[in-house]
Amino acid sequence: MDNIKVPVEVNPDEDTEWNDILRSHGIIPERPPSPTAELEAALDEAVKRQHENRLESKDLDELDALEDEEDEEFLNFYKNKRMQELKKLADKKKFGSVMPISKNEYESEVTKASNESFVLIHLSLQSSLQSRLLSSILVTLAQKFPEIKFCEIPANRCIENYPESNCPTLIIYHKTAVLKQFITLTQLGGNDTKVKDLESVLVDLQAVEMHDKRLVSNQQDEDLEEERKFRFVKKSVRGRTNDDEDDDEDDFYD
Repeated sequence: MDNIKVPVEVNPDEDTEWNDILRSHGIIPERPPSPTAELEAALDEAVKRQHENRLESKDLDELDALEDEEDEEFLNFYKNKRMQELKKLADKKKFGSVMPISKNEYESEVTKASNESFVLIHLSLQSSLQSRLLSSILVTLAQKFPEIKFCEIPANRCIENYPESNCPTLIIYHKTAVLKQFITLTQLGGNDTKVKDLESVLVDLQAVEMHDKRLVSNQQDEDLEEERKFRFVKKSVRGRTNDDEDDDEDDFYD
């Protein structure tokens, strides 16, 4: 009778001392981590990363303005990083305009050149309204982003019997590969295509950093911020003027 074994049911999910003993001997598996604990840990990590990367999108002027608020060593790290980025960008600035090319130059000026930078090639048609619109937009982009190469060639000189209905055609190369191509401007905004629509494509392809101050969207954000500051200052001045008038009236009645 002494050797009779009585089966005992064990709930492995319970947090008991007996279960801890069983786990230490490998009899029952370790308890899975609490979903709440995992979520809290993930949130803590996200907050930590956000704090550590709080200066990631700041330019040199903005970093200079934080000298009294941030640790000097931490601030200098980002200043040096930003200066290196500016130097690297300056080294890449070798274009600045839309380059007309011939069919014989396509391989060297577009395909092979894309090993050194992003290349956008416009297969144009002068009689097409959208093609003329795209030409204008590319001139603006070429001036704003001189590290990117912009080229243009009449479509019928590039590809024999190329359908006029496909014009304009925009092809984006990098590392000799075609990353994106647009047949007409339908996917970009049609006849209402704007510079910011092409900039969004460049950001998506990582040809331009999303925090780049040259982007229309970021410039608009800065303009709005300046406008808010101006309104605030104007309102504050107006408020102080009214207060001064009230003080003058009080002095008069005194």
